[in-house]
Amino acid sequence: MAATEDRRETDSGIEIKPVYTEEDVAGLAREEPGEFPFTRGPHRDMYRGRPWTIRQYAGFGSAEETNQRFRYLLERGQTGLSVAFDLPTQLGYDSDDPRALGEVGRTGVAIDSLADMEVLFGGIPLDDVSTSMTINAPAALLLLLYELVAEEQGIGGAELRGTVQNDILKEYCARGNYIFPPRPSMRITTDLFAYCRDGLPRWNTISVSGYHIREAGSTAVQELAFTIANGIAYCHAAVKAGLSPDEFGARLSFFFNAHNHFFQEVAKFRAARRLWASVMRDRFGVTNPKAQALRFHAQTGGSTLTAQQPESNVVRVAVQALSAVCGGAQSIHTNSFDEALALPTERSARIALRTQQILAHEAGGTDTADPLGGSYFVEALTDELEARARELIERIDELGGAVAAIEQGFVQREIEDAAFRYSQQVESGERVVVGVNRYAEAESEPIELYRLDPDAERRQLERTARVRTERDARAASATLDEVARTARGEGNLLPSMREALRARCTIGEICNALRDVFGTYDAQRAA
Repeated sequence: MAATEDRRETDSGIEIKPVYTEEDVAGLAREEPGEFPFTRGPHRDMYRGRPWTIRQYAGFGSAEETNQRFRYLLERGQTGLSVAFDLPTQLGYDSDDPRALGEVGRTGVAIDSLADMEVLFGGIPLDDVSTSMTINAPAALLLLLYELVAEEQGIGGAELRGTVQNDILKEYCARGNYIFPPRPSMRITTDLFAYCRDGLPRWNTISVSGYHIREAGSTAVQELAFTIANGIAYCHAAVKAGLSPDEFGARLSFFFNAHNHFFQEVAKFRAARRLWASVMRDRFGVTNPKAQALRFHAQTGGSTLTAQQPESNVVRVAVQALSAVCGGAQSIHTNSFDEALALPTERSARIALRTQQILAHEAGGTDTADPLGGSYFVEALTDELEARARELIERIDELGGAVAAIEQGFVQREIEDAAFRYSQQVESGERVVVGVNRYAEAESEPIELYRLDPDAERRQLERTARVRTERDARAASATLDEVARTARGEGNLLPSMREALRARCTIGEICNALRDVFGTYDAQRAA
């Protein structure tokens, strides 16, 4: 929180008064949890009826190593899986592509084909777990691989539960892991909506992500506004594709950052639900309460973790996770304290997991709905965040919506400016970061770091080569031709991509077939 002798404000420039009173919440609605506009939560009893899902993000090296970490976390009380994919997978390149050299398995698990997915979920009954996959540009391909592995286990699509992030718009404005231009990417997104409506009815088809927008340096207001604006764009695209907002809206979910300012974050989550409920009712005529009620996953702020005095991150993570609990998250991931330095060790992952379990079972977080509701401070912050986010959404509307605003570079510039202001405040000491620009230590403390298996990349390349050698080459080629033919037309792409994956085509091969039709996105040229 930036501060001077006379003024304190949040990272969104919201001035914080020394004292809040009843006058600051005049006209406070007498709203119950589970009722429109769901400010106080999407369910009446919230965590008394069902605690949030504890998810720990995992993925590194090979499918074998990640499978072992999944089993480790499940055995220790984790209730849902969350998969991180490596950079080549996120960009639609196979591990043996020259552009993947040195990146295989570094930031997540490498997945090239059905063979990898079979190893990743080996021995894990997919009808017993809920799985979240953080993947965007090739999201449809990873979901289809998951469905094919479940099919091999004898599990139908109607039994699968989970979420695929599938939020391509935030890649253009905040993260950069895109493949195709925005409009064909939106086609793939809505094709996935339609495919899941017919075959995977319990699957959340998109997790509209503010998390990466905040990680790129946005303020809380920008995270809120840009995320809701992207959600509006997805809804418009789905309606244009002939889908009912009352139906697909019930399968939408959101993904927010739980950042440092505890009270602002609680207010942000409450304001997000209120905003989205009015958007769905007023813009899209939605009457289904399940499609009006925003549900979200929260992850503690990766960008807030410090390499200096890393054990201090345990405290940061606990406070951030508590904001997600008090704000009513449906699932939470807590970062490990060593992630500013390396991938998490088993010890640090266990501490992160125990943090959530302590909040759930010892801190009273599940006892009552909306525990900070009625707080003068929190209610005033909720109103202010909502009002400022609405103003920013209106500016995006004037530009033609989220896709047009991204194409014009508006969203990117807003985030870059906010990140620059924050950096200046830290460098000047106006914004305190404990252990970095205040309370620093002269010597760094030793800490155990996770080391990737140096042979993991070699094993991955060997498995991919084996897949290509052992498959029916003619059948694989024919399915890739069908993917390209479908892309040139207007049909749903997922059935043809599913058959290509079943024929042991790789993610890179299928993405290349689509690149030939759609082209690729060049941000510099677009600007």
